[in-house]
Amino acid sequence: MSESSALFVKICGLKTPHDVDVAVEAGADAVGFVFAPGSPRTVGAGEARELAARVPGGVLTVGVFRGQSVAEVRRLTEESGVRGVQLHGDEPAAYYEELRAPGRTLLRATAEHVERCGEYGEDLLLIDAPDPGSGKPWNWGSPEFTAPEGRWLLAGGLTPGTVGAAVRATGAWGVDVSSGVERERGVKSPELIRAFIDAARSYDYSE
Repeated sequence: MSESSALFVKICGLKTPHDVDVAVEAGADAVGFVFAPGSPRTVGAGEARELAARVPGGVLTVGVFRGQSVAEVRRLTEESGVRGVQLHGDEPAAYYEELRAPGRTLLRATAEHVERCGEYGEDLLLIDAPDPGSGKPWNWGSPEFTAPEGRWLLAGGLTPGTVGAAVRATGAWGVDVSSGVERERGVKSPELIRAFIDAARSYDYSE
């Protein structure tokens, strides 16, 4: 399984106070707010600030960006008050260096093969499907798949029914889900959020 016995769970694309409360109460380690344009899950900085204010200090709040300038990422991060920044595009290593700040966690999301977490200066690595946010699974069970070294999260098509087997197959340090806990695109299901976290934490990962 992962290098830590406690699987890290991130619930992403949250938009309502109730969904944030459900994720936190169910035991999520991180919650994500989408600032990338063009998504049914996108929120504004003001909305995210109100949502993030509901989250206790022990749970990481993450802003998700894609193809946006450093200036825009920095502005939205500061205005919303999130403590993590997830870059989900082709941003170069220089972006991570410019966005580094005390108390801020940097996440790098990619669908490419990566040997280890930290190559761009990120704190956490997220391995996603080629079409992020679509809910389409990818072939993480392929014998050709090689897990990166370090702290990395598996994403892409995970559901309460598949998360346990996916982590066991890949040895992921953590998991990230968005569409897999929705009743329709962009609309979260509290029941699925609870079921996902319970399934991720209760699965028997022993050989």
